[in-house]
Amino acid sequence: MLNGLPKDPVILLSVINTRLRDYYKTLDELCEDIKISPAEVKEKLKTIDYEYDAVQNQFV
Repeated sequence: MLNGLPKDPVILLSVINTRLRDYYKTLDELCEDIKISPAEVKEKLKTIDYEYDAVQNQFV
């Protein structure tokens, strides 16, 4: 469950990408720190056609 994160996928996208840009080198690092599943984040953002790009460290 995405505890403490926005339920709206568009707002979630903004929050996740901002945190990745400003604080974390990888999605796994971010997810480990805030205790959520990377698969769950990917699944939620896939609903709005965004996928994680490890090279850019962003959902695109």
